[in-house]
Amino acid sequence: MASQIFTKVKSEGGSSESGGSESGADERGGNNNDTFEYFGWVYHLGVNSIGHEYCHLRFLYIRGKYMEMYKRDPHENPGTKPIRRGVINHTLMVEEIGRRRVNRGDLYVLRFYNRLDESKRGEIACASPGEVRKWMEAFDRAKQQADYDLSRGQSARDKLKLESEINLAGHRPRVRRYAHGLKQLIRIGQGPEKLLRQASNLGSNSESDVYFEADGADVIEAHEWKCVRTLDGVRIFEDMANKKTGKGVLVKAVGVVEASADTVFDVLLSLDRRRRYEWDTLTGDVELLESLDGHCDVVYGTLDLRKLSWWQSKRDFVFSRRWFHGQDGTYTILHFPTEYKKRPPKSGYRRIKMIACSWEISNISTSSSLSPARCLVTLILEIRSKGWFKWKNNEFSKFERTLPFGMLSQVAGLKEYIGANPALTFESSTVVVHSKTSGVSMSSNELEDAIGSDEFYDATDGDSSSSDEEDDEASNKQDKKVKLKNVSWAIASLALKKTSAPDISKELNPDVPPLTLDPSQFHGTMRHGKGEGDSDCWSSPSGSGFMIRGKTYLKDSTKVTGGDPLLKLVAVDWFKVDECITNVALHPKCLVQSEAGKKIPFILIINLEVPAKPNYSLVLYYAADRPVNKNSLLGKFIDGTDSFRDSRFKLIPSIIEGYWMVKRAVGTKACLLGKAVTCNYLRQDNFLEIDVDIGSSSVARGVIGLVLGYVTSLVVDLAILIEAKEEDELPEYILGTVRLNRVKVDSAVPLEG
Repeated sequence: MASQIFTKVKSEGGSSESGGSESGADERGGNNNDTFEYFGWVYHLGVNSIGHEYCHLRFLYIRGKYMEMYKRDPHENPGTKPIRRGVINHTLMVEEIGRRRVNRGDLYVLRFYNRLDESKRGEIACASPGEVRKWMEAFDRAKQQADYDLSRGQSARDKLKLESEINLAGHRPRVRRYAHGLKQLIRIGQGPEKLLRQASNLGSNSESDVYFEADGADVIEAHEWKCVRTLDGVRIFEDMANKKTGKGVLVKAVGVVEASADTVFDVLLSLDRRRRYEWDTLTGDVELLESLDGHCDVVYGTLDLRKLSWWQSKRDFVFSRRWFHGQDGTYTILHFPTEYKKRPPKSGYRRIKMIACSWEISNISTSSSLSPARCLVTLILEIRSKGWFKWKNNEFSKFERTLPFGMLSQVAGLKEYIGANPALTFESSTVVVHSKTSGVSMSSNELEDAIGSDEFYDATDGDSSSSDEEDDEASNKQDKKVKLKNVSWAIASLALKKTSAPDISKELNPDVPPLTLDPSQFHGTMRHGKGEGDSDCWSSPSGSGFMIRGKTYLKDSTKVTGGDPLLKLVAVDWFKVDECITNVALHPKCLVQSEAGKKIPFILIINLEVPAKPNYSLVLYYAADRPVNKNSLLGKFIDGTDSFRDSRFKLIPSIIEGYWMVKRAVGTKACLLGKAVTCNYLRQDNFLEIDVDIGSSSVARGVIGLVLGYVTSLVVDLAILIEAKEEDELPEYILGTVRLNRVKVDSAVPLEG
């Protein structure tokens, strides 16, 4: 079943804009002359009044900050009344749950809940993760509109209080329907006939495909990849830096696939026997043993190694898969060998431990939205075979009959399989995005009267960040010359030599003499490191290891290396708590409440709430030696709205030392934390505290769980910054950094009352 999504922006003063642009909104919720619309088919998941689970195909319609749910498309069936409707409140939280098996089909689920009242919740589902991402952007846009209305004055604020949220979980008003069997449930793959087998136009008018980022990651990579061989159009690389450690050889296979990242991700995750037989020469039958959550499962499979060597016996294996969908659209799939006692070895097979590997799939931007979708597929694994070195030098052929070689060849098989099946894109990428023009205008009052104020929690409720700022940035770039991704190495190397340091006089008051900040005057529970080899401690590196937006970023997407941070890290607390804690700055024993802390002009407190058993809190204290200018970007962030902060608070992670699979899980791309997890803000006196609830996202919980398992061997760098979106805000600068050196979990101390 193909789901159909439409996007348009209607201007009250004229016709709507076309071409996939959703511009016309400012950072505080959009130009009030524009009405943002987003609509399409989704699956509504829930439990009815007698406890039966249901999955209904519904038409969802977002107009401004309002939402409606229909049984039929209202455009094709005039007079159709919505079965649910209401306002998308600015306190709505939207979480991507991941994949779930529903009625013998796989769906990708979005969960909604009110951060002030978690009893209000609901779920919808889409056929592909790419479709989920677009709906999340639409919800962010609607929440930005609600935030804008709140900022317009007391009358608008009072009116919003009278409007009820949409209720997705509750029963429909005056309507109670009971499912009497599976035949009355919407089956996956069925729906309105006109929606079946539509040619995918994904990305032709989608704004996400014109939101350009700089090449590569947001950190300076420690790997030194060297191409050693090509195999059926796929390049084979060896990590020269990793080879020096003597712990094995890190290798990767890289290929360009003529399909979207959504399509390739769907093929890789599929366990369909007939499909895998067409591209995977290594593994035989595979089956799902257990789904741990929407982003992790356990899979059983067989290997017939006689295809590689006649003397090899049949083998079987069990591995766990964990996958993530980054904010830049990149998919990461991690394969870990695991034990599963419920599934003993198959008769005639020997159980082996599969090689850990990671798949990364990222879209390749093109200069034209009409160009066919392409993506870069990378498979990384660690090889301990001595035959590798002889094989790459053409001295050894037996390596071609080994398990690692068979795994590397999967990229070539995947590339050829998708290339030979053009219809595959239509099957796995079910989103059809259109941008319609319309001369119809509707005033804000008419829209509000049409929607009404009924509850609608089957669709939204939220508080995460708005994407209006990103919409503006994407649309602005449409009018400017597009930078192609394959820029020459000379230009790229020139960009690396540029450094972006903060303009202190612009961000901090130059008329006030700076205060001397000596970390020895401030005491946290984690020790300040004395050298590179020190363990269980923190330090503050420069920003030279991070790539941030340069002065010309809006024109050519150029990124430059960061300079020294604006704020100084003066202390770090590492707490162990039963329940995640917030408002750490108000604790009487907190650094902020000390005599030395009260003398600091401004302190930024980052409280990273780490979910575990028990829970932990990593609290970072960044100090400014002078007062902050109110009109600076930092000043606007400190005293801005929560929605503005969510849309700008950015973190860049970098694993300097550690297990390579953890590096792939954490990634090297910047993350807008307000979009990924729940962030709460406390602004008082001379400080701003940001409480980052990592446990609010199932994806983040999975990554943190992996990191904690290797934390004593990791050296982790983090950079904190405020994302620049306007010309006068560029270039970006790094707000603060921290390096965590091989932290011991047991060294965390209880936070006493």
